[in-house]
Amino acid sequence: MAEFLCKVADSTGKVYLQVEPAESVAEARQKLSDRGLFVYNVRPRGGMLGQTFGQRRQKSVQGGDFLVFNQQFNTLIKAGIPILKALDLLSERAAAERLRPVLIEVRRLVREGTTLSEALEQQGVFPKVYTVSVLAGEKSGNLPGVLDYYIAYQKVTTGFRKKLISTLIYPIILVCAATFIVTYLVSTVIPKFAGLYSDLNITLPEATRILIAITVTYRPYLLAAIVTLMLLAVAVFAWSRSEQGGLVLERVRMRLPLIGETITKFQFAQFCRTLSTLLAGGTPLVNAMETAGAAIHSRLISGAIMEGAHHVREGQSLHSSLTSTGLVPDLALEMIEVGEASGSLSAMLASVAEFYEDDVNTQLANLVALIEPAILVFMAILIAFILVALYLPMFSLSVGQS
Repeated sequence: MAEFLCKVADSTGKVYLQVEPAESVAEARQKLSDRGLFVYNVRPRGGMLGQTFGQRRQKSVQGGDFLVFNQQFNTLIKAGIPILKALDLLSERAAAERLRPVLIEVRRLVREGTTLSEALEQQGVFPKVYTVSVLAGEKSGNLPGVLDYYIAYQKVTTGFRKKLISTLIYPIILVCAATFIVTYLVSTVIPKFAGLYSDLNITLPEATRILIAITVTYRPYLLAAIVTLMLLAVAVFAWSRSEQGGLVLERVRMRLPLIGETITKFQFAQFCRTLSTLLAGGTPLVNAMETAGAAIHSRLISGAIMEGAHHVREGQSLHSSLTSTGLVPDLALEMIEVGEASGSLSAMLASVAEFYEDDVNTQLANLVALIEPAILVFMAILIAFILVALYLPMFSLSVGQS
């Protein structure tokens, strides 16, 4: 019997991982559901690396290929083609070859009587937001309309991620290039100069002695320190995969100046965008909150939203339940309260998401504008110190000979 790693939530809204023995993913889901647990995803258990690559696999159908598939699928349905026939066409002619075997399995399950949403969910590779949206479309009889909302959601979120990535590309290139230059100088150039000066038996300036001592004499200790830091980083990463470690590191990260606030706003914008899409598609508020909360990578914010969903289930308003978490910005709470009072919660959530996405883009651009010159100045000073320290003995030697 195989073991599956399952992300579930109990009746109090607490989200946690649980190992469940079962013969298949469907059986594991059924066993957890029978115990009254809300199941977010189920994947084969494979240790720490398996969990990491499992999460990557779970995201493998997102991106441009997934957007094209949804556009094609929605167009076929709007044209009056039955779902089974549409799956037949797409499983044979899908633009992304990696989608074809998944769609073949979905088509088989639908042909056997499984609903489309259940067939998609059983694959374990589609986002929970997508499967819940499809379920809402099936129940409301408006699947094309729900897919329109989801496609719009995909375009906005994909565009937002692309902006973030493009903003960070240049600083990353700077750091990589500077690291390569310094590594080459330290590993190749400085030892040659150190050997030359040792053969010449000349008195070295203080700056040159310090540079050679750090990079040549104490090189084993320097390498040991670098290896120690790398091992420490790996250990911290492994600890962050645990429930307790992830929460501790997220609390620390959220308290960092500038960075913490930006990350929090980004996560909350993602939550509002997802919740708005689900509500517009007809998903009930509690289910929409649980799904949108599970779509957030932050354990701390996700847990707070699950707790808020529990309060909503008990009769509280969305505004009150989010206020109790203490993590939601005041401006967002005010806008959500207005949306609830006016009956336009979905549209107001979309406005909140757009506002914080723009705010995150602005803050990130400002942060990068500070980081780029800081990196350039730091690396210029470091490389200049290395070069000056290396060539100072040459100048002293020339002066002495003249």
